[in-house]
Amino acid sequence: MPQVTDADDDGGRVGLPPFAELVLDLTERIPPGRVMTYGDVAEYLGQGGPRQVGRVMALYGGAVPWWRVIRADGRLLPGHEHRALSHYGDEGTPMRELADPPRVDLARARWDGRSAGD
Repeated sequence: MPQVTDADDDGGRVGLPPFAELVLDLTERIPPGRVMTYGDVAEYLGQGGPRQVGRVMALYGGAVPWWRVIRADGRLLPGHEHRALSHYGDEGTPMRELADPPRVDLARARWDGRSAGD
């Protein structure tokens, strides 16, 4: 994943579109072991759509926990499966048993953005 390289003195991101800032800020708030789909992020923000969120993540998501924003079917990001699985294992993210290829168990892992514990 590409990484954000420009930062201001406070560690913030410089020169990003406002929508990208919103997406990245929300991604950083997703608790470990929980996920949101691209569509969930757009719905929570009340703007954009899954493709726009995916584009932000592809361009700027390397500096945030990108593995917590996933496809609506729970499949892992192509080309990044091993890295994502490592993060999911470290964080205890619920996975669908017997799924081949591996998938996140959205029924148990999906976060609605309301609280850090839920």
